[in-house]
Amino acid sequence: MSLFLEFHLIQNFAPSNLNRDHNGAPKDALFGGQRRARQSSQCWKRAVRDYFRTTNLVGADLLGLRTCHLDRVLEDELRTAGLQEPNRFNEIVKLALKSKKEKGKAEKEENDTEDKSEPTLSYLLFISAVEVEAVKILIQEHAKTLVDLASKKKLKVSDVPDSLRNDLKACLARSKAVDVALFGRMLADHPSANQVAACQVAHAISTHRVEREFDYFTAVDDKRNVGETGADMIGQVEFNSATFYRYAVLDLRKLLGNLQGDRELTLAAVQAFTLALARAVPSGKQNSFAAHNLPEFVGVCLRHAAPMNLANAFEQPVTARRDEALSAQSVRELAAYESKLAAVYAAAQDQWLTLDLSSQWPAGKGAAQPSLQALAESAQALAAQVLPAEA
Repeated sequence: MSLFLEFHLIQNFAPSNLNRDHNGAPKDALFGGQRRARQSSQCWKRAVRDYFRTTNLVGADLLGLRTCHLDRVLEDELRTAGLQEPNRFNEIVKLALKSKKEKGKAEKEENDTEDKSEPTLSYLLFISAVEVEAVKILIQEHAKTLVDLASKKKLKVSDVPDSLRNDLKACLARSKAVDVALFGRMLADHPSANQVAACQVAHAISTHRVEREFDYFTAVDDKRNVGETGADMIGQVEFNSATFYRYAVLDLRKLLGNLQGDRELTLAAVQAFTLALARAVPSGKQNSFAAHNLPEFVGVCLRHAAPMNLANAFEQPVTARRDEALSAQSVRELAAYESKLAAVYAAAQDQWLTLDLSSQWPAGKGAAQPSLQALAESAQALAAQVLPAEA
């Protein structure tokens, strides 16, 4: 039976622009025929990853690094090995990861074009600390080969010996990074190193209709001459304020598999993810708005059949009232819709844990928790009950 740990959050943000589009405006979307504020799933994933790193909630040795400049990560080792131009290593890695079936195509593309820019990987490589250490050893073992390859004016896929190719691919099969396990990775050149994400994150949407607002600002030069008048700089910033419904779901069995069957690490990842999902806030325009607003409601549900995103609770948007907060109304609508949906689709053994500051979640619908830490520990315990014990 499938095991999904769901996270449902209601979170109100003061005026802010935490996740902006290509025009610098807050992202939005049409939902239920009404314009809603939106924050992308990628924005929230990045916030969670940053929270892991900056709070040391997950140790650095259990986190991944996203970069297309692997040479910068390994510059000391590459120079020690004798590479005078460490950035050639990116080119070597890119060619080494090409499958043999792609060699002819890759070499034709390389012969048809001449790229004089600094060599980089063609994608952001999501690599774990364990894999980085393995590549450092590879550099030592293949130092002469790497120097010889780097000395060539133009490299072809066929120039990379199979021994180096195979050892590099073996290095990229050792990941036990929590964030890589959660959010996955894809290497187009080396599919066997792909990792299907154990976590899915929805775009956060406002539970109500939203309109953009504009902040017109001016600035004055501190060194202006006496008698000079008027603004020395003018501009405008778009922003909004909204109550968001946020949703994420963990496939517990997939997470365990991505972490190579390490049950203890999987359970630690569940607790860390619960804490980070509630506490992390995107960084967009925070120096201008300081919208450090934490959730009014965090619900965790263990589903035994299939995940259930409850966004349709707000297909008919919540309407602002003088006597009740939007967040309180949103929690109540969420609970009512979940009860309606669960009666038809949920498994009898599904379980809820809640942290509710709005006092709108029905009493007796799940186990109420007194703090975020208690919620995270209870979520971990819930996962421990259903994940198989280590052999």
